[in-house]
Amino acid sequence: MTVTKDDLEAKAQEIVGAIDETRESAQNTAVLAGVAVAVLIAVAFLIGRRRGSRNKTLVEIYRV
Repeated sequence: MTVTKDDLEAKAQEIVGAIDETRESAQNTAVLAGVAVAVLIAVAFLIGRRRGSRNKTLVEIYRV
């Protein structure tokens, strides 16, 4: 069995294709994870802000 230049090029193209697919999948996953984290932070901020305004202590100081 002999290995030709065409066989090597075909295998190299196959490997490059697999790497590109993996890279695109990883990028999509990273973007999705980033969006999810941003949404969670925004929700936590809004919930905390609402909760903080409800339980806020009001101190009034009168000068005599």
